[in-house]
Amino acid sequence: MVTSRRRTPAGSTRKRLSHVDAKGSVRMIDVGQKPVTRREATARGTIAISPAALKLIRSGDIAKGDPLQAARLAGIMAAKRTSDLIPLCHPLPLAYIEVELRARREGYEIEACVRTVAQTGVEMEALTAVAAAALTVYDMVKAVDKTMVIGEIRLIEKTGGRGGAYLRR
Repeated sequence: MVTSRRRTPAGSTRKRLSHVDAKGSVRMIDVGQKPVTRREATARGTIAISPAALKLIRSGDIAKGDPLQAARLAGIMAAKRTSDLIPLCHPLPLAYIEVELRARREGYEIEACVRTVAQTGVEMEALTAVAAAALTVYDMVKAVDKTMVIGEIRLIEKTGGRGGAYLRR
């Protein structure tokens, strides 16, 4: 979300959110005058899973099928539908979506990379892809592990647009 500076009655400046108008009402921002540029975002999250459930996943013994493949597809589909889920997101023509699930001792790290050539960024699409992938793993494994924990979903990197590059350190 872009912030802008606004003069307060006392004459000082303070930041305000771009999706909130002067009266405090939410609004979709107009990106019509922004230049079309190549934009990319990467998000990451985790899902912690019990050792017993991990053993079943890694041996291919989950009754519903392979949760990792289903999660990858769910992440891709969710990225494409982000504007249907997040009220003020603009629909974007996505050029590329990749969702990876990497095995970790305590579960999986999920990473999504999304690219577009458009007037606004794809951070929300990358974050949504990670969230949907994690939820899909949860859904497919919950019969054997209701203690799973989805966590640390965050933006890792973004490029393009007026805001420039961002890299989480």
